[in-house]
Amino acid sequence: MKIGFIGAGNMAQAMINGWLKQKTVAATDILIHGGNPAHYQPFADESGVVALDSNQAVAEQADLLVLAVKPMMASDIFEEVTDILQKRQIPVVSIMSGVSLLQMEGYLNDRDYPLIRIMPNLNVAINAGMTAYAANATAQSAVPEVVALLDALGASIALPEADFSTFVALAGSSPAFIYLFIDALSRAGVKHGLTKDAATKIAAQALVGSGQMVLASSESPFDLIDKVSSPGGTTVAGVLAMEAAGFMTSVVAGVDATIAKDQETEE
Repeated sequence: MKIGFIGAGNMAQAMINGWLKQKTVAATDILIHGGNPAHYQPFADESGVVALDSNQAVAEQADLLVLAVKPMMASDIFEEVTDILQKRQIPVVSIMSGVSLLQMEGYLNDRDYPLIRIMPNLNVAINAGMTAYAANATAQSAVPEVVALLDALGASIALPEADFSTFVALAGSSPAFIYLFIDALSRAGVKHGLTKDAATKIAAQALVGSGQMVLASSESPFDLIDKVSSPGGTTVAGVLAMEAAGFMTSVVAGVDATIAKDQETEE
């Protein structure tokens, strides 16, 4: 199966790199085209994927088409490739933020065209990503194959489109929040004498291990906090100090702001 990408920016390259690392897809079975060859040709040369000379060429040769362009380009891209898609009826997967399945059906002037909307995060590049997906009724037969591709990049979850804005905050934008927390932990370590490299490595590994513990455990994160916290001990003192400084409130506020901005974009 040949997978075509219209748009070859950071997210497209992250997905492709994840598949190539896992050998899920051969480099020669990935076709790409973007707006500026200077941005994607070096990636094609290094990775071995096939760079084509037009969006139409990608749509004509792909068995699965991934739209990885900015949302404001949706109308123009569909105008370029709709005739080809109508003839070929290949499944289209979109990672365009804020562009709904219904909107894409409108661009295609076809309520029965097989469409799948996905929302990955950049961790797909190291096969540790989380991707949400939603499909219209016509695309259901293509869903298992697409989910297998997504799961090769980490994990995936089916969500109603109405929940995509929340997913953006919890999975799409949260890596930035987590990097911020790692940086805060490492700076605290530096304050108390560690080198920045050592503090960052310690903090990052603590985050990795804690995340794996949450996934492996049947207990809630709150219960796991209690397991780490001895009565009158150091951990509970730190947790209480963070809460007094508004830690949880600030995280919720960050998620709220992210959701509000995403919904504003959709409007």
